[in-house]
Amino acid sequence: MTGAPASATGGSGATPVRGGKLGTAAVNQASLWNIANILTMIRLLLVPGFVMLLLADGGYDPAWRSVAWAAFAIAMITDLFDGHLARTYNLVTDFGKIADPIADKAIMGAALIALSWLGDLPWWITGVILFRELGITLMRFWVIRHAVIPASRGGKLKTLAQGTAVGMYVLALTGPLATLRFWVMMLAVVLTVVTGLDYVRQAVVARRKGLAAERVAAVEAVALALDPDADAAAVAPMAVTGTSSAPGAPVLTGNSGGEALPDVAPAAVAGSETPPGAVVGDPAEAER
Repeated sequence: MTGAPASATGGSGATPVRGGKLGTAAVNQASLWNIANILTMIRLLLVPGFVMLLLADGGYDPAWRSVAWAAFAIAMITDLFDGHLARTYNLVTDFGKIADPIADKAIMGAALIALSWLGDLPWWITGVILFRELGITLMRFWVIRHAVIPASRGGKLKTLAQGTAVGMYVLALTGPLATLRFWVMMLAVVLTVVTGLDYVRQAVVARRKGLAAERVAAVEAVALALDPDADAAAVAPMAVTGTSSAPGAPVLTGNSGGEALPDVAPAAVAGSETPPGAVVGDPAEAER
């Protein structure tokens, strides 16, 4: 697949995907054996090979370390291209959405653990980075029904810093370069923590808004069922404010903890065609 779908270019009468993003139909139509997924598979296959190269001959042979660095570099480069290709040519698949982050975490986690096992990298650094990456991955599943948080500049810089720092540790560097790689790793650790905390904040806000939108939709559905002649655009604001002019209409005053409802996305309030809990943003651009 090397071009935009006909519905996007006006070449057919098919209805375009709403919101300008890849919809479920577009995702399902992409072939599993596309170039983006093949690059992801290559990255997954590189993980055990990279570990064997890094630990070859006791893990301290400069020649083997250089070959291991080359494998690590290839994995990082494929990570840059597979997501770009998937977004550009509509090659996003369910397999890619699951395998791509797994491949990212696998190659980075394998490198960190192997380097710490060899004594080149403190275990606390490995622990901090792995805790953040695994925690964010679990949180992504926690919030994905409500929103996909796009990758921030800080997140992309974090990925670059981690890849650069780990790559420098894989190489058998000495002298000033060994000192430099330590400070690059410290930068990566700081960015890892800061971007992780920011992602948690965004995820909590997105989940609260998503839950609020679902409550509004539920109340709107009940209100319209009780009064089919009611105006949907008028029912939604009443659901948010907890007021109603219709006798017996349900009232929404807040959540179970007595808190006021968070701001609700305009689409949920105005009754747009975007269903509550719909993915917001590009899944391929999710925070890493």
